[in-house]
Amino acid sequence: MKNPYIFLIVAIFFFSSCDDSNLLKSQANNNSNFSNNNIKENEIIDNYNSFLTKIDIPSKLDFCGERIPLEIDEVRERVEREFYMLLQQQGQILLYLKRSGKYFPTFEKILKEENAPDDLKYLSVAESALFMARSGKGAIGLWQFMEETAKSYGLTVNDYVDERRHVVKSTYAGIEYLKRGYIKYKSWISAAAAYNMGFGGFSENLNFQSQDNYFDLFLNEETSRYIFRIVVIKEIMSNPQKYGYNISPELLYKPEKVKIVKETNAIPNLAIWAKSHGTSYKDVKLLNLWILKRELPAPGKDSFYEILIPQ
Repeated sequence: MKNPYIFLIVAIFFFSSCDDSNLLKSQANNNSNFSNNNIKENEIIDNYNSFLTKIDIPSKLDFCGERIPLEIDEVRERVEREFYMLLQQQGQILLYLKRSGKYFPTFEKILKEENAPDDLKYLSVAESALFMARSGKGAIGLWQFMEETAKSYGLTVNDYVDERRHVVKSTYAGIEYLKRGYIKYKSWISAAAAYNMGFGGFSENLNFQSQDNYFDLFLNEETSRYIFRIVVIKEIMSNPQKYGYNISPELLYKPEKVKIVKETNAIPNLAIWAKSHGTSYKDVKLLNLWILKRELPAPGKDSFYEILIPQ
């Protein structure tokens, strides 16, 4: 069209000539729908608020068999804070539940193998929301390891590989860290707090405050909330129907059916490698989030990569 304004003028004329009565009816219907939607929305909010105020904190809570002292007013108040705040994150809780179907079987198997309490799996939920997250401080993976800590627990972290993203290897490392904490502090609660704060920081606070119990310490905001958040996550995920989450097992995310390919050589092109094994680059990357680039160098003498591909 040579003159771009002609179309605009025609459009203005067409809409201005529309039946005003039809326009008014349309507006009235829209207003009516908006009003009805508002009523429904208000009913939902009122019902949810009523539901929330009727929920009581359980009279007993524990982590790894260690009791939470709810008879202490200040402790109960901190538990309630995490309890009510988490219950307002309905979508997040649903994701916790759905993702647990994908990761909890692996966690539970390794925890049993390592003779560690099953409750430790909830620490990963608090750390990462069961997502390969990266924190603002640079911690990565389901167990949120910093790079140097990861390396000290045997995980490989370099330009090509980051085993903090390896589900199995990072889980073994996380459990080893927690078991060392338990040996050091004789308490899984203190071990978990030290996992969040670091052994050095937690030990310094114990010494400075002349205490030996997490609940008697004055700590930074994050660590002071940490145990309570884990305990509340455990309570809700262990009793989802009690809190209104009626989710069938079929809706949970499931672990992929995979097989392992042991690779002793460099992989200069991961897409070609994937195709040669009857799969795609996308599948290889999704199943092996620890592979950072499009290629892998040789794994080293007497070593190999274990790469997952669809079964």
